[in-house]
Amino acid sequence: MITLALSKGRIFDETLPLLAAAGIEVLEDPETSRKLILPTNQADVRVVLVRATDVPTYVEYGGADLGVTGFDTLLEHGSSGLYQPLDLHIARCRMSVAVRANFDYAHAVRQGARLKVATKYVAIAREFFAAKGVHVDLIKLYGSMELAPLTGLADAIVDLVSTGNTLRANDLVEVERIMDISSRLVVNQAALKLKREPIRRIIDAFSLASVTQ
Repeated sequence: MITLALSKGRIFDETLPLLAAAGIEVLEDPETSRKLILPTNQADVRVVLVRATDVPTYVEYGGADLGVTGFDTLLEHGSSGLYQPLDLHIARCRMSVAVRANFDYAHAVRQGARLKVATKYVAIAREFFAAKGVHVDLIKLYGSMELAPLTGLADAIVDLVSTGNTLRANDLVEVERIMDISSRLVVNQAALKLKREPIRRIIDAFSLASVTQ
């Protein structure tokens, strides 16, 4: 049995064409099914639905043989013990610094101000600002990041941005792009040895499909 770990939402939706290229079709819709383990048209392949941040953990410790997760998750939570054969070029977005439209971020940085930054990507933000020599106090949040500058909790946020519509709707602006993000295929190293042939077929099909997207 090959077990693939996915999270609901954009990554799941954009992985479906890659699965189709490998001849795999998920037989139930995760948005309507209550099941956390979904069957496919291949008797020896199943999909497990987990939180996006848990995908690397499931794969690393053998709860799944392979998975698809954002590069941001791999950077933030670590990826030791995982084989990362492919950038799938799906679920693309960027990680950026954003502030209130009336906040002079560049001036604050030039003056050496100590900034309060809200984010759920604490490790990434710490490394980014340290490399710039900017002093920050990091505030860990898990959602509704845009509220932090609006309520005075923080001067800035570090978060994923896709269209930028949510930032604009809340009178926030991007002031720095930290990095581009896309989703990666990750594989359990032991599974790759024990189930090499079926896993390699999936990797090869994903590789071909992601190139032609």
